[in-house]
Amino acid sequence: MNARAVLKTRMLGGDPPDSFQVHAGQELIGTWVVADRMEDLTGLYKSEGWLTKFPKGLIDLLSYKGGIWSVPVNIHRSNVLWYNPAKLREWGVTPPKTWDEFLATCATLKGKGIEAPLALGENWTQNHLWESVALGVLGADDWSALWTGKLKFNDPKAVKVWDTFGKVLDCANKDAAGLSWQQATDRVVQGQSAFNIMGDWAAGYMTTTLKLKPGEGFGWAPSPGTAGTFMMLSDSFGLPKGIKNRTEALNWLKVLGSREGQDAFNPLKGSIAARTDSDLSKYNAYLQSAAKDWKSNKIVGSLVHGAVAPESFGGQFGTVMEIYLNGKNSKAAANAAQAIANQAGIGR
Repeated sequence: MNARAVLKTRMLGGDPPDSFQVHAGQELIGTWVVADRMEDLTGLYKSEGWLTKFPKGLIDLLSYKGGIWSVPVNIHRSNVLWYNPAKLREWGVTPPKTWDEFLATCATLKGKGIEAPLALGENWTQNHLWESVALGVLGADDWSALWTGKLKFNDPKAVKVWDTFGKVLDCANKDAAGLSWQQATDRVVQGQSAFNIMGDWAAGYMTTTLKLKPGEGFGWAPSPGTAGTFMMLSDSFGLPKGIKNRTEALNWLKVLGSREGQDAFNPLKGSIAARTDSDLSKYNAYLQSAAKDWKSNKIVGSLVHGAVAPESFGGQFGTVMEIYLNGKNSKAAANAAQAIANQAGIGR
């Protein structure tokens, strides 16, 4: 938050940084592109040949009013269900493919004495869970339609998301608010819970910090109902207008978007390249699996990680979640979400 405050001061004060990191999509577009503070990078994409190297779904998320506004350096996946393969075998269950299957599996596990089959952490991880539930209930097209205003947040289809979310929460630990996302992941690794829905930085944590082997120490699947869809977020860099070192900044962006740059950075971070031509021999088994899906799946953007909604909506979504958690009233939460969508100008 401190960095954002400094960025705002500099951008509005006529002293923009040569470039800055921002989540790809509306986090940049809804704040600085609409304010006419960024350069259109379409020319750079054409000269570097990137229009055929990044998937169309990603370029669509980076685009606004005919321009492309940032260079994505990596891709993380939001909609991943993590589990411990040995424990699932021990309990005689398999990773659920739909939310109905998930709820039935949780009932089975509770019958075996697993109090909280779903491990959940602090507030933002609940928002993160919500977007996977929403994608699974709505499907890719209706999820995307929420962010263009074609589907209202209080449409019956969207109200059903909250109904399902409430049932999913009943499968989770009651002390979620006191846990970090890493501690929620630990519960799955240690066999206290069966599942965790988290972005694939969890794979980085389990591989690097916990020294687990992908496919053996931990397993993964698309979150229920989302097979064939890749909900993405990305760290990206743009080109502010009026900077002092424009040539150097452009050279920096060229490195970030290059195959060599992406394949040097991403295996270390635990993310995949945004490009579809990366050298997969440099990546572990989980990342190779994610890269395969990245090439073939339908791509949609994450709410929680800045891809699909302006910051004004994302910042207030926590209030919508509080309204829901306080009363478990799906219609009240859906109406509140539509009200902040109206304020944020979604669908205008």
